[in-house]
Amino acid sequence: MLDLVKYIVNQFAENKDEVEYETVEKERAIEIIVTLPPSDMGKVIGKQGKIAKAMRTIVRAATPKGSKKYVVEIREKGGKAVDREEETEGEAEE
Repeated sequence: MLDLVKYIVNQFAENKDEVEYETVEKERAIEIIVTLPPSDMGKVIGKQGKIAKAMRTIVRAATPKGSKKYVVEIREKGGKAVDREEETEGEAEE
């Protein structure tokens, strides 16, 4: 799944060499953290977060049934999470 996220991010990021990826496995989810330089934040997130939302939809669709949920978080280099997928009540109860 990390390869899929890398492919999508690289389509929009101009400074591909500065993009960092980290995978953190948690109890019920696998978190993919994408750290971008400030100049690429808007390009990868998109207007009103449309690109980030579409990327999460693709990742969700590509996740095998019955496996852990994937969460994609986008961070700015040297900063905190800028665009994070929020759990809805239905997902939190699963």
